[in-house]
Amino acid sequence: MAFEFETKPKFATFDMNGTLIKFAINDLMRDVLGERLPAEVADEYLRICKAYRIDECTGAYKPFHQIVNDSMERASRKVGIEFRADEAREVYDRIPSFGPYPGVTAALNRLAEAVPLVIITNSDTAVAEQLAANLKAPFEVMITAEQMGMYKPRLGAFEYMFEKLGVTPDEIVHVSASPMYDHRPAAIMGIENKVYVDRGFEHDEYWLGYERITDISDLPVLFGLPRPDAS
Repeated sequence: MAFEFETKPKFATFDMNGTLIKFAINDLMRDVLGERLPAEVADEYLRICKAYRIDECTGAYKPFHQIVNDSMERASRKVGIEFRADEAREVYDRIPSFGPYPGVTAALNRLAEAVPLVIITNSDTAVAEQLAANLKAPFEVMITAEQMGMYKPRLGAFEYMFEKLGVTPDEIVHVSASPMYDHRPAAIMGIENKVYVDRGFEHDEYWLGYERITDISDLPVLFGLPRPDAS
């Protein structure tokens, strides 16, 4: 299993939150809201809050702390619990504590031997820098929603990335655990080399034409690198 590149890609570009970083925001909201989030509405609250975050990301740009605030406010109203802005701020302020999924740091450092690494993330710059530091891997460039003035899945986010990196769609490999936020727009924008890291929280949309992996250690192999234990 490996890509057959006509020419070596100039960059491997990565979604960060949910792909590399275990973005456990549902667990965080359960913890912060505590007993104020009744068991009978908790699952619906978390489901609709995620949907509202996506909806907020497709509108006019606002900082990510405002995305968290507004999505939690809308979800609270939907399920009939009191919204508290200080709780939304606590959720946002604790996001930088999230760490990588198992195996991510080793896989990224291995892959960096073959191709420069880039992050394109739906995070504010300060938070993105803290999360990227948690990955302990060498990234050449980090592109944030704050810099772009928009969020994925907006097509303009990928246009910004192409211009920032000075590349065409065929010169990168894009890696993400989200067909919704990343692989759909990436396919529309002409990125043929895509890797779906199946983390189990979205459905496989194989028709988008990506390579699907469930073990991050398989990522360097796609670029033709031998496994570290290979003789």
